[in-house]
Amino acid sequence: MSKGKWWQNVVMYQIYPRSFQDSNGDGIGDIQGIISRLDYLQELGIGGIWLSPVYQSPNDDNGYDISDYEAIMPEFGTMADMEELIAEAKRRNIRIVMDLVVNHTSDEHKWFVEARQSRDNPYHDYYVWRDGQGDGDVPNDLQSTFGGSAWTYEPAVGQYYLHLFSKKQPDLNWQNDKVRHAVYAMMNFWINKGIGGFRMDVIDLIGKEPDKMITGNGPKLHDYLQEMNQATFGGKNLMTVGETWGATPAIAKEYSDPARHELSMVFQFEHVGLDQQPDGEKWDLKPLSVPALKRVLSKWQTALGDQGWNSLFWNNHDLPRIVSRWGNDGQYHDQSAKLFAILLHMMKGTPYIYQGEEIGMTNYPVTSVDEINDIESIRMYHARIKAGYSKEDILRSINAKGRDNARTPMQWDATANAGFTTGAPWLHVNPNYGQYNVKDNLADPHSILATYQRLIALRQANDLVVWGDYALIPDTADNVFAYYRTYQGERWLIAANVSAETNEFALTDAVTEHIIGNYDDQDIQTGRLKLRPYEAFVVKVR
Repeated sequence: MSKGKWWQNVVMYQIYPRSFQDSNGDGIGDIQGIISRLDYLQELGIGGIWLSPVYQSPNDDNGYDISDYEAIMPEFGTMADMEELIAEAKRRNIRIVMDLVVNHTSDEHKWFVEARQSRDNPYHDYYVWRDGQGDGDVPNDLQSTFGGSAWTYEPAVGQYYLHLFSKKQPDLNWQNDKVRHAVYAMMNFWINKGIGGFRMDVIDLIGKEPDKMITGNGPKLHDYLQEMNQATFGGKNLMTVGETWGATPAIAKEYSDPARHELSMVFQFEHVGLDQQPDGEKWDLKPLSVPALKRVLSKWQTALGDQGWNSLFWNNHDLPRIVSRWGNDGQYHDQSAKLFAILLHMMKGTPYIYQGEEIGMTNYPVTSVDEINDIESIRMYHARIKAGYSKEDILRSINAKGRDNARTPMQWDATANAGFTTGAPWLHVNPNYGQYNVKDNLADPHSILATYQRLIALRQANDLVVWGDYALIPDTADNVFAYYRTYQGERWLIAANVSAETNEFALTDAVTEHIIGNYDDQDIQTGRLKLRPYEAFVVKVR
């Protein structure tokens, strides 16, 4: 395909390096481990890797606290390993998209080490400092995402610094021209190494105005992004995707309209909140409403028009496994895993597969706080115990939504530790690796992995999948999600029964070709269909 940008035509694959493949037996995934699996990723058909942070870091928040942007964490390898990964991926037509964290650094970054020495230090203004309120109180009521105040007192300077995340993740002061240009120089360091672009962590927070209690979507955010575009990746064949928790379609268009020279696309998370109580946190659970899912995804499919570009995802390193979350990881494991693949990969936008999603990896429930590694889950556990919640309720929430669910080691085969490591893994391996692993999936032409390979091949071979218009089919059963994609006179119908119950679906078009489905015996004919539990299919119609 020649139309459009490379990133509009490919499927991306996210690697969480700590959990992907260990090459040296220390129990921690590493860059050489990733290199050893590039042939597998090529066979899967992906065109780009979103690589979670591998920079130097004390690892307070699993690498999202960077102490040196131009060095590699020794656990992961060396800069020579990183250069080899970029080159070896390129040989296989796979681009490496670096995860970039520029809202904050580690408190061990040399800038902050200097900044906290004195108010006169040239680096002091690289971060956000405020005096306390008269009686030694914090500057204001801003809260950290991880719980508690977003302000921490630094006795050496007699001021508080801002951290929207952990207190070991001080926020950079984007209003300081020197900070911005130091960041751009670092980005160009990586661009010159031949990477394919950047995934930009919590990028909607860089325009914060803490005195006005503004964190996301601050008034100068888009000015900064346009300046960044001009100083770094603009005019180059690079992909940029912003993590924007607060984006609406109108805001997403501002980011991704090519005429505005900002980003290629954003991750929006409106669908991600559909199984939490409206006034609660992500831990306050409620069942998924499929009609709400249809409404939200359809809005994003149509509202961006030709001005913006969608990113499509169910999973990432922060989210629970989709087959456990909204599918059925018991009786209908394979069918529901394939359903979510078909539903997403037939939509317009760039799809992202999170490592292990392509073999239907599941959540791993824990029974005690001692089994939890994730800083966010641990803090929530202790805060809610203090607030009087029952241990059972808290663990139920963590087992549903905790970030460790996504971070258990990749399940390669049925040997010890799922083939991830010859040592002791840094995080527990899900015991179901004998049932769900890459080796078995590759050997089975009807596997979940085979479905992902076919979906990727369909996108590569059909302009309709990339560029076609989207239209939701209204008036279906609540749990039936059906839509059309149309392009240059061709029309495909996608239907999915997001339910463990049988549901009827009226197929009024004439079927001319069965393209893909998740039951082996599908014979889709015009008329009233009885869709089996988690049944999904794609047909060409006229």
